Amino acid sequence: MMRKEFDIVIIGSGVAGMTTASNLASAGKQVAIVEEDLWGGTCPNRGCDPKKVLISAVEAKDHIQQLQGKGLDTIPKVNWPDLMAFKETFTSPVPKQSKESLESTGVETFTGKAEFINDHRLKVNEDELTAEQFIIAAGARPSILDIEGKEHFLTSKDFLSLPEMPETITLVGGGYIAFEFAAIANAAGAKVHVIQHNDRPLKAFDRELVDLLMEQLKSKGVTFHLNIEISKVEKTSIGYSLRDDSNFQLNSDLVFCTTGRIPNTDTLNLENAGVEYDKKGITVNESLQTTNPAIFAIGDILSKSQPKLTPVCSFEASYVVSYLTGKDTASISYPSIPTMVFSGPKLAQIGVVVDESNDDYELSTIDATKWFSYHRTNEPISKVKIITDKKTGLLVGAACLNNEADELINYFSQLIEKKVSSSEVAKHIFAYPTIASDLPSLYS
Repeated sequence: MMRKEFDIVIIGSGVAGMTTASNLASAGKQVAIVEEDLWGGTCPNRGCDPKKVLISAVEAKDHIQQLQGKGLDTIPKVNWPDLMAFKETFTSPVPKQSKESLESTGVETFTGKAEFINDHRLKVNEDELTAEQFIIAAGARPSILDIEGKEHFLTSKDFLSLPEMPETITLVGGGYIAFEFAAIANAAGAKVHVIQHNDRPLKAFDRELVDLLMEQLKSKGVTFHLNIEISKVEKTSIGYSLRDDSNFQLNSDLVFCTTGRIPNTDTLNLENAGVEYDKKGITVNESLQTTNPAIFAIGDILSKSQPKLTPVCSFEASYVVSYLTGKDTASISYPSIPTMVFSGPKLAQIGVVVDESNDDYELSTIDATKWFSYHRTNEPISKVKIITDKKTGLLVGAACLNNEADELINYFSQLIEKKVSSSEVAKHIFAYPTIASDLPSLYS
């Protein structure tokens, strides 16, 4: 076994790991990074980026379908193999480019499984890496329901590399991945079923808007099965059969488990390094230090209340770089974080979420379906919710359901973080007609 010494060793080459490794190397640190799977991590290889490429086809088809009889006549058919080939032009170069990018900044790369020997030593294949400090950015993976026949479940990894779209797919789980894949598969011509164990899909989002999103997907042919607890998946001569412990039974060509993600804490031998964790991930303090102060953790492997999203990983990585280089030793302070469901239509929210006005907050619900911004493309629905603080009058939360929710939520993010008043917004002149030009009317 060959022993190598570094200032800092990073586990995981996703967005968080890449950011910390390259920036710390540029700051003069001797840095190594370990990757067990694909260089570049989940997001660009089999996560947000390829998913958004596929969603481009959903967006295009929706826009054309909305304008049927209003200037356009033919609804296009999604050519799945061609769409997947286009997706591959984005994903195929990622591992090689990511690894080369790291090495170009002076980072030494290791491919293999990382296991802690003790709090300063790490085993990777036949190499032993020692360092003063470690950063764990090993991410998360799809969770699989522990039921009979669980070996038949496919995951998001499989969906994003499907060579052909089957006639019928079933998504078990009602989170954002299920809603996004449902929209994609439906647009590609599949009959889609979504099975949720309770009556609250997308439980972190505004319930009224979730219900409206479900209605829109139903109108396109997606079938939702609520309060169904699947207990068995069985291979049949024509596909798969799903059953619960009662009378529910459903046949499907393919079955995907979309019940969330679990942190990759189980293979690192964290006990050897004195790093504590729970089922949600590694526990850290306000400086992102683990229970071993020489070891930091960032990204989706963390046990935290903040959403596990790529921009949050980047934010934490930048913080750790500043902390380790002595530029910022204050506690990490997260801004308001927008969350998105890239479905059809899109659902987004940020900040405070309330169901109705109360002593602290004022809730305004705006039906913008007939507003020019949305009516010009004949969108079937546009709903916006604004939450303001009664004492200050400032925007503290927002949620929206429409085709432009991804753009609109970022405007709301800036208004919240910069504490911009409605009177200040009213003084701005925005390019018209645009989504931004609606802000003074929404926030008034």
